[in-house]
Amino acid sequence: MSHEFNADAILNGVVTSDPRVPGVVAMVTDRQRNIYEGAAGLRRIDGETAMTTDDVFAIFSTTKAITGTAVLQLVEEGKLDLDAPAKTYAPDIGKLQVIEGFEANGEPRLRAPKRDITTRMLMLHTAGFGYDFFSETYNRLAQEQGQPSVITASKAALMTPLLFDPDESWEYGTNIDWCGQVVEGITNRRLGEVFQSRIFEPLGMTNTTFELNDRLRQNLAGMHARGEDGSLTPMDFELPDKPEVHMGGHGLYGTVGDYMRFIRMWLNDGAGENGRVLKADTVQMAVQNHLGDRKITPFKGVIPSLSNDAEFFPGLSKSWSFSFMVNDEQAPTGRPAGAIGWAGLANLFYWIDRRNGFGGFWATQILPFGDPVSFTGYLELETAFYASLSAAEAA
Repeated sequence: MSHEFNADAILNGVVTSDPRVPGVVAMVTDRQRNIYEGAAGLRRIDGETAMTTDDVFAIFSTTKAITGTAVLQLVEEGKLDLDAPAKTYAPDIGKLQVIEGFEANGEPRLRAPKRDITTRMLMLHTAGFGYDFFSETYNRLAQEQGQPSVITASKAALMTPLLFDPDESWEYGTNIDWCGQVVEGITNRRLGEVFQSRIFEPLGMTNTTFELNDRLRQNLAGMHARGEDGSLTPMDFELPDKPEVHMGGHGLYGTVGDYMRFIRMWLNDGAGENGRVLKADTVQMAVQNHLGDRKITPFKGVIPSLSNDAEFFPGLSKSWSFSFMVNDEQAPTGRPAGAIGWAGLANLFYWIDRRNGFGGFWATQILPFGDPVSFTGYLELETAFYASLSAAEAA
């Protein structure tokens, strides 16, 4: 299907508006190839290097779906039972307790969980884990008890108490990092090695890694902090280049072009450019709502430098699959009901529309999450795309 939309104007608009984003890369794909690739602005706002479509981003939580894919591969092979205790594969998760509050001296009040965590719960964010930037309890543990941040990529950062008993609520957090530990426990390999041989090579992804090297660093897009007045400040930010833990929830660096290959795999029922990654029936199963009647909840930012309050499509019902958000109703952008997608902390966003055979990715490097300029630009891109699709179908 041939159609055009004003994507360049949208990208140029967000880098010249006031306030603005420093730089952005966006792409849209059909089942065969990218049908749009664009870049605008600067790699760092204090420099002169133009952003390009080959630039490398810290992709944060868009890492999660790749880890979920590795989990599903092991399920296919009969090596992983989603409903077995996760401690079968990652013993340390069995050591964690539920936090019920704090004693008068500030010590956390802990008790044993009522049931074991399963990998299914981890995939669905119902195991009890959170993030310090969305949880007052975790933030207090960080401030008063020295709980390390997940960006340290350390095992200690994962050894947090549970915010509730497993499978009794939905809370976005380090669940998929623990999925990575499950994958490592089964394969006896580091997560990055698993990704390389089982996902990246079949998909032709040559610029995505947990361990940033000099080649990729040359094209690294700079991180920026948005001030309350809308200003942008460059940050000398990098995740550890030799991480103790390959964090399956947020730890990858990569190009948007590489991620489009991953999106096309989901559009093509698990088939990649160089081989199959998942079986077609696994893909069809994975993208369904697996939360039942539960719905995902808005995000309440508790660390202003890392996240604003945020919600996708307020007022619309949203579920969770293995491992994406599902919009249960058609979105205002035109994204159909049942489509999947997610985001990354530095205001990266993507969607995968298997019904129509299209997907897109929008990448910036701005903190905090929920940046109104970047998020609005992304929504404009998606809306313009679906308007063009409707126009092409009507022609």
